[in-house]
Amino acid sequence: MSHTRPVQVHFDDLDAMGLLHNAHYGVLVERAISAFWTELGWHFDPARSRFKDVFLAVREFQITYHVPIMGAGEPLVHFWMERMGNTSGVYGFRVLSSDGQTVHAEGRRVNVNLDPATLRPTSFSDEIRDAAKVLAA
Repeated sequence: MSHTRPVQVHFDDLDAMGLLHNAHYGVLVERAISAFWTELGWHFDPARSRFKDVFLAVREFQITYHVPIMGAGEPLVHFWMERMGNTSGVYGFRVLSSDGQTVHAEGRRVNVNLDPATLRPTSFSDEIRDAAKVLAA
């Protein structure tokens, strides 16, 4: 399965030519994935989070650009979990036009679950694994 979420492109996200700045595609992906997990009860504050896995870092981010997004609007981010290992998870994603017909960009994002005391990778909890199953490719 996968998830598709609308995201906002604002005027200040654009470059001098009126195109979405290349660095902002990653921000759109981040916002979509973060909103998904927040709705499931994830929170960066361990006292408020449904999950004990709250200290995650992006290890890798790859993106290929196809068609620029022109102007402000509401494109879609389609994402899924390609693989969930012991300490890391790999998301696949596509940034789409609001009608879903145009692929503006696509790529992958790798998260690593870290132990906050040591900053070393640590295993994902069963709770977060179960929740991530809805994103399984």
